[in-house]
Amino acid sequence: MKTTFQGYRRENGRVGVRNHVIILPVDDLSNAAAEAVANNIKGALAIPHPYGRLQFGADLDLHFRTLIGTGSNPNVAAVVVIGIEEQWTKKVVDGIAVTGKPVQGFGIELHGDHDTIMRASKAAREYVQWASERQRSECPLADLWVSTKCGESDTTSGCGSNPTVGNAFDKLYAAGCTLVFGETTELTGGEQIVAARCRDDKVRADFMKMFDRYQGVIEGHKTSDLSDSQPTKGNIAGGLTTIEEKALGNIQKIGKVCTVDGVLDKAEAPTHPGLWFMDSSSAAAEMVTLCAASGFAVHFFPTGQGNVIGNPILPVIKLCANPRTVRTMSEHIDVDTSGLLQREITMDQAGDSLLDMMFRTANGRLTAAEALGHREFVLTRLYESA
Repeated sequence: MKTTFQGYRRENGRVGVRNHVIILPVDDLSNAAAEAVANNIKGALAIPHPYGRLQFGADLDLHFRTLIGTGSNPNVAAVVVIGIEEQWTKKVVDGIAVTGKPVQGFGIELHGDHDTIMRASKAAREYVQWASERQRSECPLADLWVSTKCGESDTTSGCGSNPTVGNAFDKLYAAGCTLVFGETTELTGGEQIVAARCRDDKVRADFMKMFDRYQGVIEGHKTSDLSDSQPTKGNIAGGLTTIEEKALGNIQKIGKVCTVDGVLDKAEAPTHPGLWFMDSSSAAAEMVTLCAASGFAVHFFPTGQGNVIGNPILPVIKLCANPRTVRTMSEHIDVDTSGLLQREITMDQAGDSLLDMMFRTANGRLTAAEALGHREFVLTRLYESA
């Protein structure tokens, strides 16, 4: 396995694999202005979303943590923040500014769209030109943060594509990389397996606290089971009959030798290398958005029945072991591991092919989702608005 890749070294020492200048709206009212700026300035990328008004408590904290984390991601070179209110806009700007990267904020109140768009466009143009001169440099593999989440799973996921991620994670773990997995709901029935993989009693207790918190949500809504959503209809069509079957396949993504070294709440950033568990929804776009907000630079996404997910700033590498899906949705698949179940390749070879694609992606190759324009950005909500 290679030991270096070509990345962008940021002001805070983190390394990204993309060089985006993003226009980040604080709230839904600012989407139109953000998109107008991106339309004016070629090379700028707007990230619209539907939330940010009348949120409170932990839900509001998560909202800010996700936006600040997105702007702080090392795949982002510079940020223009637009919000309806100056105070909330400044909060996001100040959070991103801690990284040392260029960031400016613009409030719409008392200015209106025209003036805001004009001022923000000037800043975006300067940032895009500045970012265009940033150069990649050789970086050690240990500087690469890799996340994973699966979607549209079937029987080939637990037998093929998920273990492929596990094989790659074992090799990246040994190289000192920072890794994350999550999908709290899809560990149901297999949570004790993950608990047994935790490094020590504290990590184990932190993990079970997150898992039990999720169980409390289910119980609090008087839901005795997850049969309406877990497994999904697509999972069942693909041969997964219970959430326990799905969980056992999901857990294959953390490999055979990795130890769970820490636990994160949603959109929190890890503090040291190793494998981390992050409490998160199993919804594809939500989980990948949280991984981007936590600072991860490359994402592994195994799928069985076929999933088209992408992200504006986090390149999503899709792999699949289902030969039918590889055939019918080939434009979405970056790594074909269907040879595993046909006994044409070994698990080691499959893991190496995923790592090869990871290096190619880190060095600049667009993923299928990027080439197709998939930029799903979905914020996780905890409560209804006030």
